[in-house]
Amino acid sequence: MWVVQIEDYVKAGKIVSEVREMVREKNWVGKTVYEICEEVEGEIRKRGAKCAFPVNTSINEIAAHYTAEPNDEITILDTDLIKIDLGAQINGYIADTAVTVCYDPQYDNLVQAAEDALQHAMSMIKIGVKARDVGRTIEKIIKQRGFKPIANLSGHSLDQYTIHAGKSIPNIWSIGSFSLSGEVAYACEPFVTTSEGLGFVKEGKVKNIFAMVSRKKTKNEEADEMLDFIWENFNMLPFALRWLVKKWEGGKARELLEFLIKKKTVKAYPILVEANSQRVAQAEHTFIPTDTGVTVTTIA
Repeated sequence: MWVVQIEDYVKAGKIVSEVREMVREKNWVGKTVYEICEEVEGEIRKRGAKCAFPVNTSINEIAAHYTAEPNDEITILDTDLIKIDLGAQINGYIADTAVTVCYDPQYDNLVQAAEDALQHAMSMIKIGVKARDVGRTIEKIIKQRGFKPIANLSGHSLDQYTIHAGKSIPNIWSIGSFSLSGEVAYACEPFVTTSEGLGFVKEGKVKNIFAMVSRKKTKNEEADEMLDFIWENFNMLPFALRWLVKKWEGGKARELLEFLIKKKTVKAYPILVEANSQRVAQAEHTFIPTDTGVTVTTIA
């Protein structure tokens, strides 16, 4: 069974890595975040996978969890640093990856620090390595470059239809840990901020990524229809309002979604913002440890 799972992890990884490299090379200045999300998600689907979560387009001090609203008009400027986090899934098995696109040269080294930390982390992976030692390596590389890791963001284990499956791959050395297993897929994602940053994120007010937490009926026929739609199309994986307005009119979709959140059958995830409003860069791969090293599913 694990062989089949590996095949699906690898297929998803190949697809999402191709799309990530397209994202890296393209000039997004002047594009809206809505256009970016729709194009990137379309490229994933075009290649035969489903989206594992809404594409994140987190700009500047927003570290994570911003996706476009329907017809979102936020436009990329040539001074922006944008983290584009994307995921594909085959039969629920996920490949999660990210790239930071930077149009302001003064932040090139920040972006490179995230990439270097990720590369060094991947080079040490094999079965039995302690997650805390991966965090130690990430922290060391980032600090050597003169920057700060985001201490309260981490990578994570993956499971079928589950983005965060319970284990964390830290971005700093931490007390207590676990050893990496050969029959688990993980995402490693260094987040880096400037020396003026606090090295932590806080929750922002915006919440535009959602996930089902319960299939319990609400006794509201329209809301229950939406709940069934979410389950059939996204399972327990995150989704966006953009994905619902294709079936429900925008105002109605938002109203039903807010009702489901109030009933605690759906959870809303807030954006995460660097606590001192400093810019943040991110790099990410999905990997599976082996006896002799690592299979990085998201290497192009």
